[in-house]
Amino acid sequence: MIPLRDTIPSRHKPKMTMYIIAANALVFLFQYILGNKELNMIVYNFGFIPEKFSNLILRQPLAAIAYYPILSSLFLHGGLFHLISNMWALWIFGDNVEDLMGHSRFFVFYIICGIIANLSHFIFNTTSPVPAIGASGAIAGVMGAYLVLFPFSRIITLVPLLFIPFFISIPAVVYLVVWFLTQLYSGAVYALADGRLAGGIAWWAHVGGFAGGILLFRPFIGRRYYEFI
Repeated sequence: MIPLRDTIPSRHKPKMTMYIIAANALVFLFQYILGNKELNMIVYNFGFIPEKFSNLILRQPLAAIAYYPILSSLFLHGGLFHLISNMWALWIFGDNVEDLMGHSRFFVFYIICGIIANLSHFIFNTTSPVPAIGASGAIAGVMGAYLVLFPFSRIITLVPLLFIPFFISIPAVVYLVVWFLTQLYSGAVYALADGRLAGGIAWWAHVGGFAGGILLFRPFIGRRYYEFI
């Protein structure tokens, strides 16, 4: 199922959502023009590597500057499809959440959800040497907030069936709960598979980011929310 749009228009221009998308696109463009050696070095140094994070906690727990990959990894992507799918989801769900939070608070919320997502990934992969990159954990947090704030919105979804496109309207609560359960199931299967990364996807980052968005959104909504309802 491919989400195309939701049915609730935002009342304000989603500037921060647009800035985040632009920042990710610019970083990806920079990645694209690098050679393989330089790109691997960027991913290794700025991606979130649980094994390195474990070593930091044990050896340099107070070296705050050394923890930057937990943030920088949110702006790196492994390919064009990875970038487009993440930014498309952010565009669909981010504008309405930003509408209620305001630009600055939305950005802080987005970053916090991304940090929670990386920490969730770390909990289940403490010795993994594989860099985790991408904005999907932070976007999962936005989706979690959307679930609570707009449960009765509808998601226009493309369902290709035998090469024939079908367009269906799915309640946001159904779409997002099914999405979350899929991530949770996949994460559980991965955890039982001797620690092998299923399909190269950090499922627990999605689970943690989504849960973080649900639990933490309330302090970030301002008067816009109460005016909206």
